Amino acid sequence: MQYGTNKPMGVLDEFNRCVLQLGRLARERGASQFMTQGLQSFRELVPFASAWWGEMSPLHDSTPPQNWMHGRIDLADSFATQWNAIAGSDSFCHRTLAQPGEIVRDHGFDDPCDEVNAFARRHDLFYLMCITFELPESGLMFFVCLYRGVNDRAFDDDEASLFSAFCDHLLQLWRFQVQDMIRSDTGDSAKDIGVARLDGSLLYVGARLCATIQRHLPGWNGSMLPEHLAAHLLKAPCAIRLGRTALTLTPNGEHVILSLKTTSLHSALAPREMTAAMLFADGHSYKEIAKILALSPATVRTYLRNCYLQLGVKSKVELGSVLRTSSTPADATRRH
Repeated sequence: MQYGTNKPMGVLDEFNRCVLQLGRLARERGASQFMTQGLQSFRELVPFASAWWGEMSPLHDSTPPQNWMHGRIDLADSFATQWNAIAGSDSFCHRTLAQPGEIVRDHGFDDPCDEVNAFARRHDLFYLMCITFELPESGLMFFVCLYRGVNDRAFDDDEASLFSAFCDHLLQLWRFQVQDMIRSDTGDSAKDIGVARLDGSLLYVGARLCATIQRHLPGWNGSMLPEHLAAHLLKAPCAIRLGRTALTLTPNGEHVILSLKTTSLHSALAPREMTAAMLFADGHSYKEIAKILALSPATVRTYLRNCYLQLGVKSKVELGSVLRTSSTPADATRRH
């Protein structure tokens, strides 16, 4: 497919119509379809073969970038998962993350990493045009990337300028929609929040929520909530415990708002449950704890079962670790 160019006299009018359409979509389509439909309208002005957008972690020397939330047009369902596997070697990604707010273009299958080239050939990503933005409220980066295939032509300077101006509007309207749903200013609290569709796909996610889910549900790599969490979406409003953190699920139209709330051990456990947990972690048996606390072994078993549930732990080792990291002088005195 060969893409034609727009006549100069009509470009401004077409761009204005595109931005007006973006505003209508923000009001009418809801956040779930806004990004997809918005880019589809821009496609009429600047044609592309495929597109990818979402949130990813900032560039760090010690860890490769990670895509945490994404949407796509005419790309495989497994696109993000495949990209995450080679993200650390993707030089184009590193360039875009290092230049927030700037349009970065590239072409060819000549990345220094053969795996990146194989990935690009698999999805026919010959011409690339991308922009990233910092999202201080989430702790992540927002990106939009357009692609054309090997038989197409490169994105030119005029198209890059239109793309930059369009993405400014796109990001601003998307952020307004998300902020309306989570009722949060652009403060640090948004790092603890996520917005999910009822199928478990993420529309927005904060960095601390990502880290918490990944820490307690190893193997999760973003975009779709883990099955353990997605299964609770239709039960909202409800709460799920992830370690010492409560994850609250609140319905919001066709979405569910996820919010972290760290609780202390003292608010999570009753005093006798706390004492039983400390004794058990110190190596005492059910019978010994029952004798010390003047309880029945069955009651001790119930207390400990509740401790495991409330603290989100699965073994005595995990229980001891949680208690040690949360120990205070008062706790230590009470333990002995």
